[in-house]
Amino acid sequence: MVYFLRHGLDDENFVGGWSDVDLIDEGVKQVEKTIEIMDENGIIPSSIIASNVRRAEHTAKIVSEHFDVPYTLSDDFREQSKGLLNGMSKIKAEEEYPEYMSGVSIDTVYPDGESLKMLYERMKKLLPYIASLDDDTLIVTHRGVINMLYFLLNDVPLDMDKKKFGVDHASLHELDGKKLSIRRVI
Repeated sequence: MVYFLRHGLDDENFVGGWSDVDLIDEGVKQVEKTIEIMDENGIIPSSIIASNVRRAEHTAKIVSEHFDVPYTLSDDFREQSKGLLNGMSKIKAEEEYPEYMSGVSIDTVYPDGESLKMLYERMKKLLPYIASLDDDTLIVTHRGVINMLYFLLNDVPLDMDKKKFGVDHASLHELDGKKLSIRRVI
């Protein structure tokens, strides 16, 4: 099994994407709680790969220190790029780019960024690599990345429902590379 961990809660007053926003205290506690449950269930990562976006890297660092397993950073597992809006306060983004703050579709490309459909295609290309990873690899990433895997592996048409698959902060999901299936475990 390959495991996917969504980062803990960050400051949601800012647009996410490839932002430099870090975890808040509650997010650190969420990650620590997930680690506790991982311990209780014998889920011990053999290796850790993390998105090189700050909130995912911070999450990986916490997990790495607990399990004494080093982590590597990768831009393969970054969230959807919101381009010029990455890390911008939501108030400022609403003023400067109101058309991107609501009513966007899967095809809406953010200025200097990407659309949700582009993220989907990025994950689709990455799926063979993911399926080939060693058992017990932990990938620390973002809701958008994990959601795309649910869409792909369950043959569900892509839509804008971010909450459809229960990819909450610090939730853990396992991907069976042989069966090409994914499910939430924590």
